[in-house]
Amino acid sequence: MTLVRLLARPMLASMFVVGGYHAYKNADTMAKKAQPVADKIVPVAHKIAPQVPIPDDTVTLVKLNAIAQIGAGALLATGKFPRLAADVLAATLVPSTAAGHRFWEEDDPAVRANQRVHFLKNVSMMGGLLLASVDTEGRPGLLWRARNTAHAARREARHVRRAAKREAKLARAELPFS
Repeated sequence: MTLVRLLARPMLASMFVVGGYHAYKNADTMAKKAQPVADKIVPVAHKIAPQVPIPDDTVTLVKLNAIAQIGAGALLATGKFPRLAADVLAATLVPSTAAGHRFWEEDDPAVRANQRVHFLKNVSMMGGLLLASVDTEGRPGLLWRARNTAHAARREARHVRRAAKREAKLARAELPFS
């Protein structure tokens, strides 16, 4: 792992670990802000995945989001499953931002400006998470490896086919009745 990754991952993850802890401790307060978002997302989630037990209680949703942020933040900070951790954090950031920083609903210009800054900070963090989610640390990704393996198998099959044709032609030439 490079020095940049060693430093950048914990820096990026720190906000999620601290913010997740804060959200978990203050889930009742956070749930009030999250209620409008939960009211829209939960019915859609039930339609998309009816077999998944999605709680209707907003406090529980806030706590689950907080636990995901703490866990994935810890994984990202320590470099364990960093791409998966970044994906999970990106997924948790969407409802957190939509619920917590609705600057367009604020009437007070100072509050609106503050919420806009936090909204844009989260958008920036999303960009960092998306970069972290595709960072293969210089190693080829799974898609490239799968394509390369398939290409090598096709190439090997062509070589085997050509060799078999050559061998069959030689064998035919050596037959006494040809």
